[in-house]
Amino acid sequence: MEKSKVYFCDLYSNSQNSNVLNNVRRLFDKAGFKDFIGDNDQVAIKLHFGERGNTTYMNPVAVRQVVDKVKECGGKPFLTDTNTLYTGSRTNSVDHLTTAIENGFAYAVVNAPIIIADGLYSRNAVDVEINKKHFKNVKIGGEIYNSSSMIVMSHFKGHELGGFGGTLKNLAMGCATAAGKQMQHSDVQPTVNEDKCIGCTKCAKSCPTNAISMVDKKASIDHDVCYGCGECPTVCPVRAINVQWDTDEDIFIEKMAEFAYGAVENKQNKVGYITFVMNVTPLCDCVPWSGRPIANDIGILASKDPVALEQACYDLVCKEMGHDVFKHAHPKINATRVIDYAYEMGMGNKDYELIKL
Repeated sequence: MEKSKVYFCDLYSNSQNSNVLNNVRRLFDKAGFKDFIGDNDQVAIKLHFGERGNTTYMNPVAVRQVVDKVKECGGKPFLTDTNTLYTGSRTNSVDHLTTAIENGFAYAVVNAPIIIADGLYSRNAVDVEINKKHFKNVKIGGEIYNSSSMIVMSHFKGHELGGFGGTLKNLAMGCATAAGKQMQHSDVQPTVNEDKCIGCTKCAKSCPTNAISMVDKKASIDHDVCYGCGECPTVCPVRAINVQWDTDEDIFIEKMAEFAYGAVENKQNKVGYITFVMNVTPLCDCVPWSGRPIANDIGILASKDPVALEQACYDLVCKEMGHDVFKHAHPKINATRVIDYAYEMGMGNKDYELIKL
């Protein structure tokens, strides 16, 4: 199989021509995204608007460059994401839109409207048939499915449950409805280390299903009610809540890959991917804070192949730091399984040619 092309701009700049904004435009052109955008195409620009309190999400001014390029190609771009499963500032479309605007994604900045793909309460869904190992059908946000083509803009960073999050997680969790997110999380069951629990009640207050109660001033999780959204380990200030796996830990990651597959199933050769390997925080942009980066800033990468792009990002970070920082941050997680399984499903090629611009 011929190697996939991944285009790369580092962050060294000594002129206006090589600043981040112009590099985004150059990557758009070099990666050939204009090839799949036709006149009047409704083009979804899939990104993460960031939780309120987080500051390392995608830069709105960088997103504006992609919006403008899509318009130059004759397309009609809109920014999109889906509502969250966990409690936060993006659980419904009103709060989600408010958070996006507060985080800088106002029309005056990004030059495009925002459409939350799964509707007000995540009921705008399309069941996409995939017939894979874990799922026959996956639930994808309706307006992502209905768009003519898509450009996926991702922030590469660590992740509590996946080890790392980039393009594939952006597709998997980011394009799924709340019910689809629950389907992916359904094998994850958290447990409480009572010796470490300080009884602060933050986990109970944040639980979307009220599965956590306080018993003798310690958190207690009702696993019959818990659906494994993964929020409580994130909000616990002393890391007293740990994610446990009912089955092999790879299953959650494989489920993510299957949802990523379903998110682009109806857009063959109509999707482009841009990933920012900057502010590589230990956790996702879903948390309402930004942790200290675990890796140096690397640059921006683009490709039409999500698997090659993901592999290239992972390789660059590990090479730059001299070790696998994601394995160090999340040692129990087989993070690269998502890349391997996406490759096994035919989503792309792990062999790539890195082309520096």
